[in-house]
Amino acid sequence: MIWDAFAPLWLTMRLALYSTLILCVLGTGLAWWLTRTKSRLKPVIEAITALPLVLPPTVLGFYFLILMSPNSAIGGAFLSITGETLTFSFVGLIFASTLYSLPFMVQPLQASFDTIGDAPLEAAASLGAGPVDRFFTIVVPLSLRGYLTALTLTFAHTLGEFGVVLMVGGNIPGETRVISIAIYEHVETLNYGAAHMLSGTLLGIAFVTLLLVFTLNRRFPMGLK
Repeated sequence: MIWDAFAPLWLTMRLALYSTLILCVLGTGLAWWLTRTKSRLKPVIEAITALPLVLPPTVLGFYFLILMSPNSAIGGAFLSITGETLTFSFVGLIFASTLYSLPFMVQPLQASFDTIGDAPLEAAASLGAGPVDRFFTIVVPLSLRGYLTALTLTFAHTLGEFGVVLMVGGNIPGETRVISIAIYEHVETLNYGAAHMLSGTLLGIAFVTLLLVFTLNRRFPMGLK
């Protein structure tokens, strides 16, 4: 059936959407802290954040698997609350994908926040605007290009995840069988027709997504110094 063939795509789109929304919140806070902090820990946090860019996905997936196992503090707490394991579940995929895609959200936002400078914030503060007000009325509007880039890269990166999701989620139809896993399985079984169909669909989505971001990027300001 057509639905069975495209079920992994729908699952992948959900995973990318949830991971991107979560990272939009977490990444904004972390990127803003990295931009404004004078802490000596800043290089350490930046290095930890960038680890997914250089480590093989299978290495990260292995440590995520240990981190989320029922014998760990996180996995054990999840099991006691929900009665289900965090590993080999869709929730586990969201957790792993959120960590794996962290630099794709944080780094563009941090670069965008850096371009704003102190002058607009100081001017707003002199007019009585509080920290939260300054952030949402000054920082966010001047960082639209950064947000657009960060959201797009995070979403697109999650669409193509393979090693991490395979290690953490396995290949459970309807639960963890995302499109990259389905394509790999089709190739292994020499079902090239199905592999072409899913690969072509994913290629089209990725191209349209990047084309959209490059087109819209030209319409937003970079920020002020």
